Amino acid sequence: MYLAREMGCEVYAACADTGGFSAAQKEANRSNALKLGAVSYVTLDVKEEYYLRSIRYMVFGNVLRNGTYPVSVSSERLFQAAAIARYAKQIGADAIAHGSTGAGNDQVRFDMTFGVLCPEMEIITLTRDRKLSRKEEVDYLNAGGFPADFSRLKYSYNVGLWGTSICGGEILDSRQGLPEEAYLKPLTKSGSETITLRFEKGELCGVNGQSYSPVEAIQTLEKAVEGYAIGRDNHVGDTIIGIKGRVGFEAAAPMLILAAHKYLEKFTLSKWQQYWKEQLGNWYGMFLHESQYMEPVMRDIEAYLESSQRHVSGTVTLTVGPKWVECTGVDTPNDLVNSPIGAYGESQDGWTADDAKGFIKLLETPLRVYYGRHPDEAI
Repeated sequence: MYLAREMGCEVYAACADTGGFSAAQKEANRSNALKLGAVSYVTLDVKEEYYLRSIRYMVFGNVLRNGTYPVSVSSERLFQAAAIARYAKQIGADAIAHGSTGAGNDQVRFDMTFGVLCPEMEIITLTRDRKLSRKEEVDYLNAGGFPADFSRLKYSYNVGLWGTSICGGEILDSRQGLPEEAYLKPLTKSGSETITLRFEKGELCGVNGQSYSPVEAIQTLEKAVEGYAIGRDNHVGDTIIGIKGRVGFEAAAPMLILAAHKYLEKFTLSKWQQYWKEQLGNWYGMFLHESQYMEPVMRDIEAYLESSQRHVSGTVTLTVGPKWVECTGVDTPNDLVNSPIGAYGESQDGWTADDAKGFIKLLETPLRVYYGRHPDEAI
């Protein structure tokens, strides 16, 4: 509204949908944008692009920021920004406006993406430049004839294909957690049930015996476990700009997929494949968070992650209940646990007792040498 009324801009509103909007919400977005002074409004569907160029690699790498957060908002912002940049070029815009504050990560993600993809365009950020509070923004809307209820803005939500983030309210106080009413998907189910997830070369392609495209599979799984309040937590980490940040989230499907995928890999990958994948997965998640998706090394990491998935196919059985999940079994043709050479703790058919004794003797040799020289250090 300010851009159109006070600055005299011809505003073309656009929303990049990464899986967080229903048809009704999209229509509400369009209606509100036009009421606020935009000359047109478009929804840019980037769900498939977001999955193909980011989510699938986060699954391959079992990416959890600080071992907790499935990098939901951090990753999708980059693809939203890229879609907006392409649209701005398409319509011949001379400026792009976004509503990030000066205190968070998103300003970096949006500005950097626009700066690389459309450096000729001005970036307008009224909230950041004027240090506007949420209340000031709501007061401006009310004064301009657009009713807005500040009491409904205690929490801010970002809903996408790979989870929902929750900011504001109690999460701003380190001593508190979010109450039940802060979550969009309340706990309504009791008991437990079995869920099966089928993977093909690391990608989710089936839920409970039905085949789906990966995007459909994620959405189907999210719906199937709704009511169990699975995937809730809060993430505390270092922001790009250097301060600590805290965000609540609920991400049932992502957390189940990552748990199942990692479990399947334990059966199908070698020890060193798992080790190096974990190192690169951590780096990949960190670079996504730090707005470094376009750094060329990310394509190299993606190549390794994709190569590592060539034998990660099979079905994982999970048991889910209120706020918990357990991986209970795997059915895969590439099972390295079921080996004719030996069964852990039970039998060995690929070596003799004397072979085992010789192996152990050689394994202990360097320690015998060391403690032979330093007996005072032995336990």
